[in-house]
Amino acid sequence: MSVRPAWEVRENEGTTRWFEFRLVFADGARIDALVVVGDGCVCVEEVRAQPALSLDDLTVLADWIEESVAEACEPGAGPDGCGGQGRRARPAWPRGPEGRRLVAREYRAAQRDGADPILAVMGATGHSRRASLRLIGQARDAGLLSPRRARR
Repeated sequence: MSVRPAWEVRENEGTTRWFEFRLVFADGARIDALVVVGDGCVCVEEVRAQPALSLDDLTVLADWIEESVAEACEPGAGPDGCGGQGRRARPAWPRGPEGRRLVAREYRAAQRDGADPILAVMGATGHSRRASLRLIGQARDAGLLSPRRARR
């Protein structure tokens, strides 16, 4: 796996950086991605994979990319999402009961506003869809959200 800086743009107080991400497997499979880091988040702009990836594979890939790019950022780089925020470019989110209460609050607020509650939790926590669904499930298990309706 390799991550290398492609270019960066400085504007006002912030910096946006692009990285090229490459993952090559022993069987010849290959993944190339263009990743953007800025405003405290990591975004995947483009992915090319041979052979093609499933949606589940893309979810796992997003976590790998996020960790790899965060490690590639220089420490202390400032408000561009690379420095001063630990290993990952995501906001700090409390664990345990406090985190579950905050997840439930975000989820209910999105429902009340007619927005997608899963996307709201993803945006608030900075976690992937899979991790956000896990947090929502934990909030349900703790009795902070109503049980899921059965699908028919």
